Formats: sequence, C-alpha cells, structure tokens
Amino acid sequence: MRYLSTRGGMVPLAFDEAVMMGLATDGGLLVPAEIPRIEPQQLRAWSGLRFQDLAFAVAMPFIGAAIPPADLRDLIERSYATFAHPEITPVVKVGGHWILELFHGPTASFKDIALQWLGNLFTYLLERKGGTLNILGATSGDTGSAAIYGVRGKPRIQIFILYPKGRISPLQERQMTTLPDANVHPIAIRGTFDDTQAIVKALFNDLEFKTAHRLGAVNSINWARILAQTVYYFHAWARVTGGDPEQRVSFAVPTGNFGDVFAGYLAQRMGLPIERLIIATNRNDILTRFVQTGVYARGPEVYQTLSPAMDIQVASNFERYLYYLHDGDTARVRTLLETFAQSGRLEVTGDRLRQVQADFAAAAVSDAETLGQIRETYETTGYILCPHTAVGVRAARDFPEAICLATAHPAKFNAAIYQAIGREAPLPAALEGLMDRTPRFIELAADTEAVKRQIAASMQG
Repeated sequence: MRYLSTRGGMVPLAFDEAVMMGLATDGGLLVPAEIPRIEPQQLRAWSGLRFQDLAFAVAMPFIGAAIPPADLRDLIERSYATFAHPEITPVVKVGGHWILELFHGPTASFKDIALQWLGNLFTYLLERKGGTLNILGATSGDTGSAAIYGVRGKPRIQIFILYPKGRISPLQERQMTTLPDANVHPIAIRGTFDDTQAIVKALFNDLEFKTAHRLGAVNSINWARILAQTVYYFHAWARVTGGDPEQRVSFAVPTGNFGDVFAGYLAQRMGLPIERLIIATNRNDILTRFVQTGVYARGPEVYQTLSPAMDIQVASNFERYLYYLHDGDTARVRTLLETFAQSGRLEVTGDRLRQVQADFAAAAVSDAETLGQIRETYETTGYILCPHTAVGVRAARDFPEAICLATAHPAKFNAAIYQAIGREAPLPAALEGLMDRTPRFIELAADTEAVKRQIAASMQG
C-alpha cells in the first residue's frame, strides 16, 4: 500500500514512511492510494474475532509489506494489554441506544485506542531504522494525555504537547502535567485550541525546522491514528448485529476535529454496513453547518463549552473528506483550501452537497441540552454519560438504531456531571490521585516563534 497527499505534491510513500512523516511535505494529509474493499463473507468471518485479532485484520491491507505480520501482531498485543476491559471497546445497551465504551484505556479516553498503538509503532520503527523522533501535537483535552501515555519513558522519543490554558478540564491538565518522565514536555498556550493547532501546522509546514528537529505528528493528521480508530466501528457492528452483513447500523459520533467520524467514513468505504454517520457537535458547529448547507465557514469565535474536546472551529481531518468527496482531485482540494485560507469559507453545491447529506446527518447540541441529556439518561437508566458522549446521544434522538460513541469516562468532567445530576461520577483506577499531584508545564503566548524557541531549548537542555 502506498500513501499520497491530498494536495498531490509529493511522491507516494510506504506505510512506515507515512507514519513517520505525519503531515505531508506539501501541507496536505496522507491518504491510501486505494481503500481495500471487505466483502460480506469476510465481514461475517471477522465478526467473531476478539478486538486484537480484528485490529490485525483491518490494519494489514493498509500496511502491506512495511511491517512483518508477526511484528504487527506483537505490536497490537502489547498496545492493548494496558486496557482495563477484556473487550477493549465493549458495547452496552443503555435505554434505547447502544453505547460504545471507548474509555477503558490508561487515560480513560478513546484516544488511547490509537495512541497506545502509535507509541509502540513509533518505537518499533525507530529501533529498526535508527534515529530519534520529537513528537509535536496540539490537544483540546484528551489527545495530549493519551499521546503522552503512549510514549512516556520510551527511548529515542521526546513529546511536546500544546494545550489551551484554562480551556481543558483540571483533571485532563493533571494527566499531562504530573508525569515525572523526562521526555514529556507539556506547553500551556494562552489561547484557544485552534491557536495551538495553527502553531503545530505552521511548524510542520516549516520544512527546515521540521527536518532539523525531526518532528513527528501524533494528532489525527497521522494516518495511523485514523486506521486504529476504524477498528472499533467493525467491532461494535459485529457485537450489535451478530455479524449479519444484511444488518446496517448508524453511529453517532461526537466530534470537533473530524478524525473519529472520518474513521467511521473509512470503515463504510471499506464495506461496513453503516446506514448513517451522525456528526454531533456542540455550539462550535462548523461541521454541522457544512452538512446542512454545504458551507464550511469559520464562526465568530471558538466558544467554551461543557464538552471542551469539541471546542474547535477548523477541523483538521476535513481535508481528507474533501479529497474523497472530489474523487481524489487534488487540484480542486488545493483550490478549496486556498479559498478557505483567504476568506474563512468554502462551499460545495449540487451533487456534491447531496453526497455529503447522504454520507452524514448532523446536529449541534447546546450546553443546556447536554446537561439535560446527562440528567435524563441517569434518571432513567442510572448510567452516567460524559458531556461529549451526551452530545452524541442527544444528536441521535431520531436514530433509534444508532450506536453512540462514549469518548471519555464521565469522571474526567465531574464539574459538568455534578451540575447535571448533583453527584460526581466515581473515578476509575487510572484517574485516582491525579489532582493531588503537582503540575509541571511551560506557559507561552500563542506565538509560533516562542514555541519554536522552547522546543529548540528543550532539546539542547
């Protein structure tokens, strides 16, 4: 399997090269040259596999000869040995919906499913090829801690995570800032998540700096993350339908950066019988507006909400969808993105808009509705939803067959939980004692040059 840029400006790469590159050298995102098609009989055979074996089956066509099968199996087994539930991503029935629990990893977030594997994958490739890697990422909450836990203490790797100061939960901040590992460098940025993401993209597009400092990506711009997240769509479908290829399901996906829902879109393109992917956003509703109108336009500001991981205006993975929506026309993708960069707006119309609305449904959910959904679910079932999961459940009200992605443990957002139901969610073992630890981080302005200086100084120190 070879990988191409959504903007068409680079030669094809093998999977291992794509993983280490992260963002394409022309500023685009990497995508596979073709999407493998899984036939119904193969889906039926996969349905009885445990998560680890399913992950191997899904990943292997995208990896090809880049990693020997025995090595890939070992990487997968080690990556999911850290999870607290034997099913890794169990599906439970809560009221009228299925809930896909993605929070049983070491940081109680769905990001663990990709980042435990990616951390081991980075280490494996560095040991095989030599050299070092300096991971740079931006987080709106959970990506940072999951990435850090994926590579903490690993040789040959340093990790720099930018997060918006005061715009993530206190527990999320403690997860990133209380580890003793010398290779972990959390940086609090005085700004929004979009500010941190813009800095990261600017540094990756500075090819001289990127090359000199051996930068690698851990955000969902890295294709390996999308691939790992695709697995749990297959796993959940199999658990709910019993592996019957005639049965279709919908998925409600709380999303801000479009990575998780794009993983579902990839699964659908591979042949998974998905009826509808429901994009669930909060007040920061750029994706919902796009699905409903075809206009992808920045809002007036990034609003701070009870679901902070979704407080995003510009969704990184949206570019990958534009590429497929326009049948791989990289010139058209470049034009659209140039228009957006200049005006903060792009638009699709006609058949393309009809295709968008066939691929997705979408709903924006207010903070009041989020609290109401947490309260309603708790009062009727005793189950506690995290705010992000509640956004997904609320958005799926008209889709009774939907599987709703539970993206984080509710205890990570106990201020919102208490506001909704008058009690806190009990802490899982992975989160106990975090708030008693002393944080360690660097605080900087939302300035690309300041971050460059900090990274360079940390490497020299």
